[in-house]
Amino acid sequence: MKELGKINSLLINRFTENGAYLALHDGGEVLLPKSYLSGNEEIGKEIEVFVYTDSEDRPVAVTTRPKAILDEFAVMEAKQVTKIGAFMDWGLPKDLFVPNSEIAGKMIEGESYFVRVCIDFKTNRLIGVNKYEDFLIRDTQGFEPGQQVEVLIFDSTELGYKGLIENNFEGLVYKNEVFKPLNVGDKIMAFIKKRREDGKLDLQLLPMGREKYEEGAEKILEVLKVRKFLPLHDKSSPESIKELLGMSKKHFKQSIGQLYKAKKIDIRNDGIHLN
Repeated sequence: MKELGKINSLLINRFTENGAYLALHDGGEVLLPKSYLSGNEEIGKEIEVFVYTDSEDRPVAVTTRPKAILDEFAVMEAKQVTKIGAFMDWGLPKDLFVPNSEIAGKMIEGESYFVRVCIDFKTNRLIGVNKYEDFLIRDTQGFEPGQQVEVLIFDSTELGYKGLIENNFEGLVYKNEVFKPLNVGDKIMAFIKKRREDGKLDLQLLPMGREKYEEGAEKILEVLKVRKFLPLHDKSSPESIKELLGMSKKHFKQSIGQLYKAKKIDIRNDGIHLN
């Protein structure tokens, strides 16, 4: 069934007490349960649905989009861990099953994990796969330093935060370059720092070069417009700067230097005043 695991626009064939039966491309039908009908549907009209199998392995359509569809990744919570595998919350009534053979390490109920939606061709069912590395593309020549990308944070290590780019590429934001809270499952905008020899990408949260300092200067200005004064200067500790502004001391000094040259601020012994 080519519709399995995908978002499809299907024609309504007929209505029954159980719901609406939608036409599949192979000539068959799939049930859209009554609970998903608004009452405005008509026979012969198309409706956008996601198709998967229910607890009895019957194909069923829903109007809810799961956290990930076929061949997509998402961070999902493990609702139940059993001897044969884990059942993940992907936003549908039936949880997504990850077999033990597809789990990279021990899973704990209530914790979140990085999972890809795949088809088990032996059973023709949708399953989750936690062993993600085989799906990633190592050729990252299409990315350039400074390029802005959307990133899904999927793991936290001692080195930094691993992120998925365009559903196919892996990047890393180093912890010593993070000055705001990051959590597994967050979707953020980041910038390519460099391409590594192993095909992975180093990322940074701020734009490269002079644009970075302009963004930091703008942030300081916004804070000063509200507070009029910041008890910070170039002798302040990195911890105080990070606590008040969420940036490194180097970034802070470069930013206030720009503002001072532009005569936007006055730097005194007690801190920074807005001109």
